[in-house]
Amino acid sequence: MTTVYARRVGVLASAAALAALTSLVSAPAAQAAPPAPISASAARAYLATVTPRTEGSTSGYSRDLFPHWSTVSGTCNTRETVLKRDGVNVVQDSSCAAVSGSWYSEYDGATWTAASDLDIDHVVPLAEAWRSGANSWTTSKRQQFANDRTRPQLIAVTDNVNQAKGDLDPGKWLPPRTAYRCTYARMWVDVKQYWGLSMDSGEKNALVGILNGC
Repeated sequence: MTTVYARRVGVLASAAALAALTSLVSAPAAQAAPPAPISASAARAYLATVTPRTEGSTSGYSRDLFPHWSTVSGTCNTRETVLKRDGVNVVQDSSCAAVSGSWYSEYDGATWTAASDLDIDHVVPLAEAWRSGANSWTTSKRQQFANDRTRPQLIAVTDNVNQAKGDLDPGKWLPPRTAYRCTYARMWVDVKQYWGLSMDSGEKNALVGILNGC
């Protein structure tokens, strides 16, 4: 991530500027965040009831089968609504696009001031959901899942980090910022439990291992 971050912020003109940037990037998140996930103890209790299942295939999968981003109100869709929620001093134009603000990416600890540097991550990826049972859902239910702001399913994070995650589950990918992994595991379990999605053994074991340390 160091190389990616350097690409974006450019060469700093002075040691003072570098110190100021370091302070900004390392600052704790002070903005609103996704809905609080279930507790670590509740997540562990749920995992104890989960019987792992072999993950399905991506046969027939398409992101178009999970319509997003849905209109929330007026000209604001789910993406812009989450950007507003997860940022500080976010200013939106008449079409609801974020034109200024500051965003702290919980996954990697970077702070951005351009909305274009951020993706809205589906904590449980759409393809992962498809392989875990969403292939049998109606398009309407998949749309609700893809735009779910009630559960901790959507979060604004550094775009490159989200792209590196792809559709991987916690057995294959975790946020590089280790301090957030307990929260991430709780989020993942919360979403899968609510939506009734299955887990494979590697995924469950990884979650148990993380949550046992929380």
